[in-house]
Order: sequence, then C-alpha cells, then structure tokens
Amino acid sequence: MLRGSSAFLLLLLVAGRATAQVAPLAPVVHADYTNFDLSTGLGEARGHAQIQYGSALLLADEFHVDQNTGLVTAAGHFTITSGTDRLLAERGSYNLTTGVFSLSNLRAGEPPFYVTAAAAAGTRAKMTLTDAIVTYSEPGTFAPTLKADRLVYEPGKRITGENGRLGLGDFRLLKLPKFDRPVAEPIISLLTARVGYRHNLGAYVDLGLHVPVWPGINLGGDVAEYTARGLMAGPGGTYRLTPDGEDVTGSFRSGFIEDHGDRGVDLLGRPVPQARGFFEWSHQQTIGDRLTITGEYNWWKDSEILRDFHPNEFRAVQQPDSFVESVYAGDNYYVDLFTRLAPNNFEEVQERLPELRFDLLPTPIGAGFYERFNSSFSALQEDSLFSGPTLRSDRFDTFYSVERPIKPADWLTITPVAGGRLTYYAKAVGDRSNYTRWLGEVGVDAALRASGVFDYHSQLWGIDGLRHLLTPRLSYRYIPEAERGQAYIPPIDRQVFSTYLQPIELGNMRNIDSLHGTHVLRLSLDNVLQTRATDYGSRDLINFNLASDLNISTSPGQRRWSDFYTELTVTPATWLRLELFQRLSSRTFNLHELNTGLELVDHEWWTLRFSSTYLQQQIEQYFLEFDRRLNEVWRGYARVRYDGRAQRWDELSFGLRQNLQNTWNVRYEVSWYHGQQREGSFGLNLMVDLIRF
Repeated sequence: MLRGSSAFLLLLLVAGRATAQVAPLAPVVHADYTNFDLSTGLGEARGHAQIQYGSALLLADEFHVDQNTGLVTAAGHFTITSGTDRLLAERGSYNLTTGVFSLSNLRAGEPPFYVTAAAAAGTRAKMTLTDAIVTYSEPGTFAPTLKADRLVYEPGKRITGENGRLGLGDFRLLKLPKFDRPVAEPIISLLTARVGYRHNLGAYVDLGLHVPVWPGINLGGDVAEYTARGLMAGPGGTYRLTPDGEDVTGSFRSGFIEDHGDRGVDLLGRPVPQARGFFEWSHQQTIGDRLTITGEYNWWKDSEILRDFHPNEFRAVQQPDSFVESVYAGDNYYVDLFTRLAPNNFEEVQERLPELRFDLLPTPIGAGFYERFNSSFSALQEDSLFSGPTLRSDRFDTFYSVERPIKPADWLTITPVAGGRLTYYAKAVGDRSNYTRWLGEVGVDAALRASGVFDYHSQLWGIDGLRHLLTPRLSYRYIPEAERGQAYIPPIDRQVFSTYLQPIELGNMRNIDSLHGTHVLRLSLDNVLQTRATDYGSRDLINFNLASDLNISTSPGQRRWSDFYTELTVTPATWLRLELFQRLSSRTFNLHELNTGLELVDHEWWTLRFSSTYLQQQIEQYFLEFDRRLNEVWRGYARVRYDGRAQRWDELSFGLRQNLQNTWNVRYEVSWYHGQQREGSFGLNLMVDLIRF
C-alpha cells in the first residue's frame, strides 16, 4: 500500500497504460491524502480532491476510485466540469471510461435556465432528472419555474418531461401532463397581464397565456374582466413547424363578450350589438426555395371591438384585411394565386374569389428590346353596405409592352415604351352580357444622371468627402379613350382616395374598372447627398425629391397641373433624422398637405421624436414622444398629442417600464384623453409581459 499524491499518480499512470484498450487516457489525481491498493485496483483521495481526465475535471471532498472499471464515487461538493458545462451535486458517481454519471441533489445551468433535481443519471449529451425544477434566470419570487416528476434534458437541444407544473417561484398552478421543447424555444410562448382602469371600461384585469401542447404548437387564450362591460374570453395560440424542410409559422387570438356597458354606435352609425367578439389569424409558410404562402383572417363582429378593448392594436390596423396568397417565384416570372374575403359587415371590400396572376419580369428579346407581360383572371365581388346591389365580375386581363433603352451618352438614358391592355368582362352591366376593352399606350421615360464630388470634411458630423447625385426624370404617357365602355363595366376596382401621385403606366394601374384617358407628362427631380461610410460604401446625408404632373389633356375635375410634391429626408448623423412630405397647389401654392418628423437619438440613453400631420381642412395634429433610459431596470416615457384644429390636447400619456429580473417587462402608465368619443377621458394601466421562458 502506498500513500502520497505523487505515488498515487504514478500508479494510476502505470495502470492506465496497462489497460490502454479500455481507457487510453490516464487520470491525474491531486488530493491532501491519497491511498491506492495495487492488488485490488482500488484507491481513495480526500481533502481538496480533484481528478483530471481528458477534458473532464472532477472535484469533491472525497473520491473512491475503481481502476478496473473506471468508476469514481464522490462525496461532498461533487463537481463535474467539461468545457463550459458544469454539474454540481452533493454526491454521486462518474465513469471515466463511458462518461455515465449518477448524481444526488443536482444543480446545473444553461443560460438562461437554472436546473435543480433530487437525482440525475445519464451523460453530458443526455440526462434524466428526477423531481426537477427548471427556473428561468435566477431563482426568485417572480421567476418562472417548471417542476416535473421526470425530465429528460439534452443540453443545447431539447427538454422533455411529464407531470409538469408551471408557476412563479414556489407557487405552481398550471399542469402540463407532457411537454417537449427545443432549448432554444420558450416553454411558455406568451404570458401577459394587464391591470388598470379606463373611463369607458371601468377597472379591469386581462390575462393571456400560451403553453406547449405539441412540439411547435402552443395553445391557450385570453380572459379579461371589465367592471363596466363584463367578461371577455377567447382561445389563442401560436405554431411553428418545420415538416420536410418547410417553415410554417402562425398565430391566432380571439375574444368574445356579452357587453352590458354603453356601447354606442359603429362606424356606419348603427347600434353596436351586445354580443361582441373578434377572431384574428395570421399564417406564413415556405415550401422549398420558390413557393410561399401568406394568409390573414380578421373577423370583427363590429367595427369598434378592438378600439374599445385593445386600442393599441386598433391604432396600427383600423381596417382589417382577410386574404390568402401563394406566390411561386420562377427564374424570371411569378405566379400568384390570391384570395381576398369580406368577413365583416362594416367595410366595403373588393373580394377576389380568387385571382390568378402571371407576371413576366422585363426580359431581353434581342436588338436591345425588352418585353414585359402579365395576365390575370379574377372572380370579383363587392357587397353594398346599405341597400345597393351586389357587384360581381368575372374578368380576364392581360398586358404586354415593349421598351428599348437608348443611351446616347453615359449620363442620359431614353426609353421609348409601347404597350397594350386587353380586358374581358364575362359579367357586364347595362345592356351587355359581356364586354371586351382594348387599350394602348405609348410613352417614353428619360433620366439624366449628373454627379459632383467635393473635398469637404467635418469631424463633428462624420463627413469624409461629399458626393451629390442629381437625376432629373421625365415620363410621358398617352392612353387614349381609357374610359371607353365604362357603362358596361362593373366598377369594382376603382380609384381610391390617395394624396400621393398615382401610377401613370398602363400596366401598373390598379383601378382597372374606372380608368380614364391619360395624356400626361410627369416631371421629377431626385437629389442625393452622400459621404463615405466609416465601414464600407457610402452614407446618405440628404434625400430631396420633387415631382409634379402636367396633364396635357384633362378629365372632369382634373387640373392642368397636379399638386407639387416634395419629399425630404436629412440624416447628417446617426443621432439625428429629419423627415418632410409636402404637397402644394401648383396654381396658388396653397399648402394642401404637410407631414414632418424630427428624431433625436442617444442610442444608449434616450430618444425624442416630434412629428406633425396636416391635411387641408381635415387634419392638423402634433405628436411628441420621449423615451428615457434611467438605469438597467427602469425606463420612462411620455406621449403627447395636440389637435391644432380643435385647439386641445387630445392625449397626455406618461409611464415607466421596468425590467424585472430580466424575465418580465412591466409597464406603468397613466393617460388623459380629450375629444375621444369612445376611449374615455382617463386611463390607468399596469401591463406585465413575460420576456421569455
């Protein structure tokens, strides 16, 4: 029998070489006291004991080693470390040859998760935990936890288990009979809570939760109680699946309520019903490298349901859309199958049931010529909101054009264009059962490109030389008799209100059913001022664009000169951005529209944005938004809206955002409203969102 760490190390080295076929590496042992029996191959190490075996480092108060089997039994502060992986336990065993371990009172972690278990067995690649607790971030009162009778943990890959219970800290109320999740995906995909008071809703509590029910599928819902309205509840969920290399993602949510409050009237002046609800669904899918499918479905029982109960979502989408579209991308063409539905009774929708479209991208056909082609078949329908007739139309539409770019100089491009459009209506109106319309266009596009370089430098603005790109553009189109046959065409795809310049190219016009003769010259001027970027390429400092149309022949209500359009974007530094859109009368220079934005940003501490919207005789509003980071936990913000026409402050909102243990986003907000017919005059909100678990 030998004593001393050096003697123990020597004997283990000799033994390791003698059994090289079983364990080609020899363990290196250090301890305050070692003992090894050559006859039995058994040894022990006590006091600051450690064993280094390849990439594995074992630490414990006491080791017992069986050199014949490679089994190490440890007691007291047992730690197994391999690379960045570490397991801690009170006691256990580890086989140096196979890497199999058995541990008691395990502690382990893989950011951002922390794991404890009464017992663990397995290998670094896969271990089974008994009576396990998984905690997001560090254990605490508000830390999300998952407790399971049995849990299989594959570091960096998956976590599966049975008889699970979800909760916060030591309180676990939600049962999960079985679960199977990749480590990179959250166990809970959604957990939200809102508590507050609003003048039109009363005091309220709103809770949302999605939990895994199948790999890639999370189901749950939302439930909310409003003291002035009643109980709103509905199912919700998310999904992400990857069958055979596809990528399928989507989500849905809903809410239904018997509203016993003051409901008022809807968008069309009709009384809002007591039974109210909504259902929203979105879907995205890719099949191979060429086919994509996108869909949305938004059913609102009345036009005010989201405005009343979810105003933040309503501000973003006030006219919901419902459609399914699949697009196949060929080498130089697209095939598009598009369906648009009208599930709601408060908005006019040009339904497509469906529309099949083919688009050929501009393709060279020889001698410098390029061809462009598209064709579509559409089954259209539009229901009247009142007592008008339902419009229906089966329409075949095709367009073909040829263009020939000419470059008399490097700085000038002139492109003559000629094209034609054939539209056939199988369900005409008037005294016709069908109608065919032929239209032609001729035109030219010209662009002159000039540039100048200036040796100007400014350390303050980060300017390293200047380059000015100046591009005057001219587009001319002549489309005669486009209004021909208007009496026989169901006017479904018609002109809609817009304050921007509309396309003048025949193939790009979307108001197919309400075209008018076009004889127009569009003049525009693009200006770009750039400097060298610090990393690579260039950085835009100023974009300044001007445009106006000269209508050589005019339609009823159309002026000779269109409005004069100005767009300006100034970004002299990463912390400053100025935006401006202006529309002036070309005849009187009266201001018809003005939208502005000024943004100042300290990327670490604060953001300040001022913006305004002006539309002649309709809108004049000013907005101020401020966000300030106070420290690692707290942020403050303010939002102000002023109505210049009514001369009143429409909204004053102030709040704080809190990052709670890197697990929860908590928002505290107080708001005052004026001039709102539905939102009420006062709101107090506490909103909690789970960052990830």
